[in-house]
Amino acid sequence: MAKITASVYTSHVPAIGAALDLGKTHEDYWKPVFAGYDFSKQWMKDNKPDVIFLVYNDHATAFSLDMIPTFAIGTAAEYTPADEGYGARPVPKVKGHPELASHIAQSVIQQDFDLTIVNKMDVDHGLTVPLSLMCGEQDPIKGAWPCPIIPFAVNVVQYPVPSGQRCFNLGQAIRKAIESYDEDINVHIWGTGGMSHQLQGARAGLINREWDNNWLDLMINDPVACAAVPHIDYVREAGSEGIELVMWLIARGAMSDIQDGKVVGPAPKLAHRFYHVPASNTAVGHAILENVI
Repeated sequence: MAKITASVYTSHVPAIGAALDLGKTHEDYWKPVFAGYDFSKQWMKDNKPDVIFLVYNDHATAFSLDMIPTFAIGTAAEYTPADEGYGARPVPKVKGHPELASHIAQSVIQQDFDLTIVNKMDVDHGLTVPLSLMCGEQDPIKGAWPCPIIPFAVNVVQYPVPSGQRCFNLGQAIRKAIESYDEDINVHIWGTGGMSHQLQGARAGLINREWDNNWLDLMINDPVACAAVPHIDYVREAGSEGIELVMWLIARGAMSDIQDGKVVGPAPKLAHRFYHVPASNTAVGHAILENVI
C-alpha cells in the first residue's frame, strides 16, 4: 500500500519567489532565509518521495471572490504556474497524479468531508515557492520537479474559514485514503502558509515571534491541543494572515502517531526546524517531521 513517510511545513512568502527568480538569494537580507533550507534541499534528495500532497491556499488566481471552495483537490495531469499580475514564475509546470488524487477524493468524500474536485487550474506562489525552497531552482523549460504533486487548496482568504480542528481531522482522513491506495509508493504531505503576518490595516506588518515559536512547539509535540486553538487566537496573536497556519494541521493530522483524534503511536522524528524574521513582512517558519516506521 501507499504510505506517508514524512510531512513538511513551510511558509510560502511571495517575495521569496521573487528573490529566487531575480537572483537575490546571496544578498545579505535574504541569505539567512535561504540558509534555513540548505538542510532541507539535501534532505529532499536523500528522501525523494514518489508523490507530494501539497496543501496551500490560492491567492485569487485559480479562484476569485466569486467562488472559493473550502477544500479543493487537483485531479489534473498538469498544472501551469499562474500569472499573479507580474507574469508567471519561471519554474517548470507541475505534473499531477490523477490516479492517486481521484482515489483520495473518493475516499475522503466517503469519510464525510466535502471536497471540490478541480480538473483544471493554475497554481500560484503558495504552491511553487515551497517547491523551490525544498527542491532548489529548476529550469522552467528543461527542468522538472522531482515527482508528481497533488495540489490541495484550502480557503483561508474568504470568511468563514475552516477551523484548525477541522483541518486536523481532515489530515487523518487523507492518511486513511492514501494508505488504502493499492500501490507501493512513498508520499510526503506538506502544509504551507504562515507564520505570523498581517498585510493590511492598523496592524500591517505584525510579527509575533514568541507566539509563532510556541505554536510550533505545540504543533510538533502536542498536536491535539494545537488543533483546539480557536480561530480568534490566530487572528489576535498572529495577524489576519496568520490563520494560514491551520493548513499545517492537515499535514500534522496525517502523521501516523494520530488515530481518531488522539496520539496513539510514537511521535514523529523532528528532522529539521527553522524560524526567521524578516522575509518581506512575514515570519518564516519551517519544519520537517519523519514518521517512525
